[in-house]
Amino acid sequence: MKIDDTYDSGPLLRLATYASVGTAVLLVAVKFAAWLVTGSLSILASLIDSLMDVMASFINLMAIRYSLSPADTEHSFGHGKAEALAGLGQASFIAGSALILFMHGIERLKTPLPVQSVGVGVGIMAFSILATLALIAFQRVVIKKTNSTAIRADSLHYTTDLLTNGCTVVALLLTRFSWGQSMDPLFSMIIALIISHSAWKIALEAVALLMDKQLPKEQRRKIRQIIVGHPHIQGLHDLRTRQSGQIAIVQFHLDLNADLSLAQAHAICKEVETLIVEQFPHADVTIHQDPVPVSLKGTEDEQKNQSSQGAGLA
Repeated sequence: MKIDDTYDSGPLLRLATYASVGTAVLLVAVKFAAWLVTGSLSILASLIDSLMDVMASFINLMAIRYSLSPADTEHSFGHGKAEALAGLGQASFIAGSALILFMHGIERLKTPLPVQSVGVGVGIMAFSILATLALIAFQRVVIKKTNSTAIRADSLHYTTDLLTNGCTVVALLLTRFSWGQSMDPLFSMIIALIISHSAWKIALEAVALLMDKQLPKEQRRKIRQIIVGHPHIQGLHDLRTRQSGQIAIVQFHLDLNADLSLAQAHAICKEVETLIVEQFPHADVTIHQDPVPVSLKGTEDEQKNQSSQGAGLA
């Protein structure tokens, strides 16, 4: 990815949030109609989940707008952690809806009610599945281009919705049988457990970002390869990384020849920084330069050669 491509992430992220809110509102409308027609508790469970989607997607929209604000005097690293806060907000909404659904399922098991117009309910839920699939496909494109935590959390939630919608369809079909009346509340409770698992995963990722967890091991390995691949770098240590919204923050110490001038050392560090930013767009790179005397470097090389020769004789 070119560096210039990163400036397109803002409009793309906003478009993803608008698509999420729009889809959630559409699904609430059709599921509400399906619930009125059928009286199915599984559809009510899916409806409540979609209501949570509307609130969570709206939180996402506001959080991403805020996270894209440039750094200022009060937030010198930008506002990227607003995405993680949005993820925690989503997890709270999702967990709350799961608890409500589970309690409704227990109540309906005690006093079962017949489900009406099953065919209409199945048709509406099939439409919900198709709309959700379209949104997830678009979100995955956005995640690939932006690596947004908030969009990833939103996409995970809608992926879970596919499972809940599928469970709802199965529950509706089973109610056609005389023994299937209890399946509707049972499946609503299964949906609640699936939603709870989704909330847990979203919360874990958000907390990891807020706690400044290191970038994934593969990304750190890639950063090391970029740095040590530069011909003038004699060593690397104290590599520290974290993610803040769209910004990967990378800090490390470089061992450079002590005989280099300040201008030469600065030019080498700028080259290394550019190489990192080409692979990690919008990265915030901080480099500390450590001078290594030529004589010391030569002594270290001699010691390494002597120890390797000794190992060969042994």
